[in-house]
Amino acid sequence: MYHRRGLSAIKKQNDGAFPDHEGKPSSNKRKHKPTRLRDSITPGTVLILLAGRFMGKRVVFLKQLPSGLLLVTGPYRINGVPLRRVSQAYVIATSTKVDISGVNVKKFEDKYFSKKSDKKKNKKDANEFFDAEKPEKQKFPQEKKDDQKTVDVALIKLIESVPNLKAYLGARFSLKDGMKPHELVF
Repeated sequence: MYHRRGLSAIKKQNDGAFPDHEGKPSSNKRKHKPTRLRDSITPGTVLILLAGRFMGKRVVFLKQLPSGLLLVTGPYRINGVPLRRVSQAYVIATSTKVDISGVNVKKFEDKYFSKKSDKKKNKKDANEFFDAEKPEKQKFPQEKKDDQKTVDVALIKLIESVPNLKAYLGARFSLKDGMKPHELVF
């Protein structure tokens, strides 16, 4: 609430009465700014993943999604990293570049990676819980497998045209004894 001294000052400003606080609450007028991409990350840059299931793998950056995440791929046939979204906070950009002009990535947006959720889950008592069969494991959609193959085919042609790049992408990055990360040049 207000301090005692503040109450009289508020009354004086409003002709001896307290103000009514009826009005629309102020709406948030800030606009969403798209995440700024680091200067070192351009389409075709080879990145090193720093966290997650594919930590230490080298991947090729394809494009930035509207949410600010990066679309990357291994390619899957070379090092097992599928098309996935990654935050730029979890990558190191290398100086190695791949020409990805022949790869079509227009169809990949954030909605492509969203999962369908089951909104209704029934509560079960103990007997039903143990009697129920295990739900079937959802299979990976064939459409996404085909999309991965089309991107891989186009990208592998471009990768094989550069000597030693296929072996470089297949090799895992790790630090050894005596390596100083702050002195490394990627």
